[in-house]
Amino acid sequence: MADDGESVTLRVAKAIPSDVGHGRARVPFNNDLDLKPGDIIEISGESKTAAVVWRCRPEDASLGVIRVDGIIRKNAGVSLGDRVDIRKVEVKKCERLVLSPVMAKQQKVRFGPGIEGFARRGLNKRPVVAGDRIFIPGMTLFAEALPFAIVSTKPKGIVQVAPETEIVIKEEVFDEEEDSGAQSIAYEDIGGLGNQLQKVREMIELPLKHPILFRRLGIDPPKGVLLHGPPGTGKTMIAKAVASETNAHFSSINGPEIISKYYGESEKALREIFDEATQNAPAIIFIDELDSIAPKREDVTGEVERRVVAQLLTLMDGMHGRDNVIVIGATNR
Repeated sequence: MADDGESVTLRVAKAIPSDVGHGRARVPFNNDLDLKPGDIIEISGESKTAAVVWRCRPEDASLGVIRVDGIIRKNAGVSLGDRVDIRKVEVKKCERLVLSPVMAKQQKVRFGPGIEGFARRGLNKRPVVAGDRIFIPGMTLFAEALPFAIVSTKPKGIVQVAPETEIVIKEEVFDEEEDSGAQSIAYEDIGGLGNQLQKVREMIELPLKHPILFRRLGIDPPKGVLLHGPPGTGKTMIAKAVASETNAHFSSINGPEIISKYYGESEKALREIFDEATQNAPAIIFIDELDSIAPKREDVTGEVERRVVAQLLTLMDGMHGRDNVIVIGATNR
């Protein structure tokens, strides 16, 4: 891989829907890199990845933004609004590419004959880097795009898939729990909730990513957000998307399931979840059907419910000692 050493700093913006999963980066061409469509660029954030250059929209030309999808952002270790350095690179042809599906460890997958040829056609001319995650266009599992981990490439570094590339797809699963949310939801996956998503991002992203800013200003950041709306409107998706885009640990509590008939078990489960989130901060705790475990105090009748409400209030009152942990509650009432 060779390059001229020059780089340009751009601000990360949301991808155009048609670009999602195709490894594209839309960048302005009015810079010093002499870019043209089809060039390969290296994107440097907390880590490095690569993408194919596509022409930006006319209204983006003067904004200094790079539009990339969620999987490229995750590969680069950045989220929306962050700044990345890009540089034009000359890449070698990929001789051998080894992929492994990313899913839960207990799941099994078996691919049929011809899968390597299908992957080769779908990834043709795509730049790849060992350690990255990638989608193969058209390859889905249960109607959802199946991510793959790039186990290794030959030669090493940024290489480009070609019709002659030997592709090996392993049936051994790459554990998604070790991958910290490779299959999680990106902002591009949520449609029709632009205003709501923007408000949630303002309240959650900034405290999680820049907690020092709040300390210096002497401002207490929000410690909780309540989402309400009918079932199926995207409350859980918003919580997962924010956790994914901020690289935060995600813990989920299903309200009715936390209730136990044994004395003290429900409170213990709540304490363990909050302790786990604190140890893995920055973290988001998502409580679904919050109304089922924390109704109005005057409406609580059972002793178990009273103890659970008291424990939840105690844990949330002590959130000031839990840096970088935010609670998101969801209810359809």
